[in-house]
Amino acid sequence: MPFELDTPLSAALGAAPARTLERAFGMTIVADLLGHYPRRYADPGELTPIRDLPIGETVTIVAEVLSSNVRRMRNRPGAMLEVVIGDGVGRMSLTFFAKGPGQAEWRQKELAVGRRGVFSGKVGMFKETVQFAHPQYELFDDADAAQRRADARKDVPIPIYPATSAIQSWQIAKMVTRLLDDLGEVPDPLPDPLRIEEGLLTARAALDGIHRPKSKTDIDPAVRTLRAHEALTLQAALLQQREQVRALTATARTAAPGGLLERFDATLPFALTPDQQAVGEEIAADLAAERPMNRLVQGEVGSGKTLVALRAMLQVAESGGQAALIAPTEVLAGQHLRSIAKMLGPQLAPELMPTLLTGQMSAPERRKAALRVASGQALIVIGTHALLADKTTFADLALVVVDEQHRFGVDQREALRAKGTAPHALVLTATPIPRTVAMTVFGDLDTSVIRSMPVGRAGIQSHVAPLAEHPGWFQRVWERAAEEISDGRQVFAVCAAIDTTKDSVEAGDAPPPDAEGRGPRWGVVQLDEALATHPRLSQVRRAVLHGKMPADQKDAVMQAFARGEIDLLIATTVIEVGVDVPNASTMIIMDADRFGVSQLHQLRGRVGRGQHAGLCLLVTEAEPGSLARDRVEAVAATLDGFELAEVDLELRGEGDVLGASQSGAKSSLRLLRVVKDAGLIARARELAAQILADDPGLERHAGLRATIERRVSDADRAALGKN
Repeated sequence: MPFELDTPLSAALGAAPARTLERAFGMTIVADLLGHYPRRYADPGELTPIRDLPIGETVTIVAEVLSSNVRRMRNRPGAMLEVVIGDGVGRMSLTFFAKGPGQAEWRQKELAVGRRGVFSGKVGMFKETVQFAHPQYELFDDADAAQRRADARKDVPIPIYPATSAIQSWQIAKMVTRLLDDLGEVPDPLPDPLRIEEGLLTARAALDGIHRPKSKTDIDPAVRTLRAHEALTLQAALLQQREQVRALTATARTAAPGGLLERFDATLPFALTPDQQAVGEEIAADLAAERPMNRLVQGEVGSGKTLVALRAMLQVAESGGQAALIAPTEVLAGQHLRSIAKMLGPQLAPELMPTLLTGQMSAPERRKAALRVASGQALIVIGTHALLADKTTFADLALVVVDEQHRFGVDQREALRAKGTAPHALVLTATPIPRTVAMTVFGDLDTSVIRSMPVGRAGIQSHVAPLAEHPGWFQRVWERAAEEISDGRQVFAVCAAIDTTKDSVEAGDAPPPDAEGRGPRWGVVQLDEALATHPRLSQVRRAVLHGKMPADQKDAVMQAFARGEIDLLIATTVIEVGVDVPNASTMIIMDADRFGVSQLHQLRGRVGRGQHAGLCLLVTEAEPGSLARDRVEAVAATLDGFELAEVDLELRGEGDVLGASQSGAKSSLRLLRVVKDAGLIARARELAAQILADDPGLERHAGLRATIERRVSDADRAALGKN
């Protein structure tokens, strides 16, 4: 009986192989394995030569057995079989350990001199000789058969699959071939007229072309087809999500003449920027409609996103609706509360009663806050994940504001929205997103952009302190900090770790250890100890701040810094977002190459927020020309976050940008490349809109409906989860 794409792998391949695939890659059905595409192709005679094998990597080679030798172990029971193989150019050894000589001799007989086959394993070195220890292997039947097979397949590319130590590439290839041999009908996501118009293969032909091409010319059409399917699937799913939200009925929240919003605007000591005005009008129109708003607001650090969100909160509050703002950290939630209360002023704050609700509050404080929220007394509620708790209830939740979207998944966003009746949703991000990424990942949201900055900002200068070439600049960095403090200003110093002796890295999207395997040089603890002996900075008011401190202690430190009672704050990225101290003029980032582009941009945005010009010093030991150094240089070269987002996409690749958190069979993108395939993504958007306009439930597009159900999860729609 033919397999279908939804057939369990246990039924198609057997229980043991299915368990191995699930453990290694999270695969459960036939479609998962057939969606595990080759990472490259090798010519039959051009598998990795022995002399070029990379130490430490798992590789596959074709070779011939040249000699073998069994010897007993000296210091432990058992025997060892050493086999020497060659590929005509180089030689290497295979080592097998056996409990007894009989077992070793059986394997020696199987691996007879002259036998050829495929050998896979992790490349190691022993006594200056390349070796595999206990490799997987598949021997050809005999020399003549091997030669005939080689001649027949000399132009047939060999797929090389992403593999693990538990399952090798050639084993995956055999399983894929078995599935394709017995696979039944494969539904096409696109109807035939559209497929032919787009010049695509059938879905079945594309699977054959990518997994077992007869020649190199078969590969590109197959990849193009499957890439188009991927783009169409994601775009259709996002448009469906968008329409599902739009189909809900929401309470229209309009601003009345002389109401809270108009009274608030009258108290503002400045005029809204053109972008704030335009985005505010878009939000106001959304809130006045009888369907839920679902809008993403992108804006540079300090561009006034919080002000725009507060004006939306006031508009819903006029009809008694509550607004909930969820922030990723306790520090940021507390900062938002103080900032919003200050903006509301003594007249409006008592009417709206902005209330903080976090998990770190004492039980009596939390009960009091929860009562205000449940009764509807608090019209503005600010909190962390505590807002998602089952015990947290609202009287009339009308607006959900999510700050820093990339810290929250779709599930968390929906959990908060479920506490109201189709509430409006406003998502804020200070991480500018390239258009193609926004379209791929946030296609279910309407998007607004705030580019212009408020007047009166003195700007920021950014400089790299390259210690690899100029080690003496380290002292100059701290002299510069001392000069700023002596002029009455304040300084941030940020580290990627709390304590390097304990390897407590806190930078969420910091790159892995460098090429030599080294971690960050500076932690908060080490930097504080070093500055305690500095001739000038040992005398200033210093404090440390990191994520493992108790919430009340973190809050006390931040408030003291905001009041100007601390001159130098040594912190981790806990101060990355939302901290607003106009007197802070200087940001020093240690081991700057350990942070992502967007994170460096976020950190830099903490200074230059007042009348004093900002200074950002990016301290790095990365070598010139390295990717790590390029990242730091890119940030120093521009203040345009949207330009940096494009640079980030090119430097890191969309695999990182779209989130490594989705692993295995449910990873968000397999073949699609956001930069290279921008045109394809836009075309897929058009096709998806065309199909859904004619058939919203995809009743007549069963292939596309089934593909969406198999491929697109909530995690895929929130693929920026870790950035």
